[in-house]
Order: sequence, then structure tokens, then C-alpha cells
Amino acid sequence: VKTINEYGIRLDRNGYAPSIMQDDLDECFLCGNRSGKLDRHEVFSGPNRSKSKALGCWCMLCHATCHQGFDGVHNNANRGYMLKRKAQRIAMNHYGWSTDEFIRRFGKNYI
Repeated sequence: VKTINEYGIRLDRNGYAPSIMQDDLDECFLCGNRSGKLDRHEVFSGPNRSKSKALGCWCMLCHATCHQGFDGVHNNANRGYMLKRKAQRIAMNHYGWSTDEFIRRFGKNYI
């Protein structure tokens, strides 16, 4: 069974739409690193994780630095918030959403 999101985009078997944040999935979205392990990161987590997956609000981050490292998005609140702001702008532009529509979907304005 193929799952399709509300915009008619086919989701992969794990529920992911193609990323709207980056085309080159072989590099870290934040630093551009192309070597080492890359992790797929859903930008909006918790109750919004499935929305991040289905709407393409995810990116690749280098594991040791930008994702799980000391200054990574999971350990540096400012860096994580910066990524959420960037993702909100990308999503609003990509889907033609207003700020109110983004808030309706994700519960918060990060900009």
C-alpha cells in the first residue's frame, strides 16, 4: 500500500516525503560535510514528528557534529531553534502557507 500525503506526494515505506529542505542528501544541511555518518533529522519533533516526515521537513545532519555533537541540534537549544526557524521559512514558502497556517499545523511560530 502506497501512502500519499495531502499534497499528493508519495511517502516512502517509513512515512517520509522527499525533503523540501535539501536536494543533496549526501551532505550535512548545516555544515556541508560530506564525509562521515549522516543522520536523517526530523526538524519538528515530538507530536509533530510524523508531520515533519510526511511534509518533508527533514534534513541530513552529520552525526558527530551537527546532530548529536556538543554543539549539535540535540544539545544546543539555540542551534536547534535556528534550524526550526529555517525549516518554517522553507515550509511556508514551499507550501504557500501563512504564519497562521504554519501555527495551525505545528502549534508554534519559530520566526
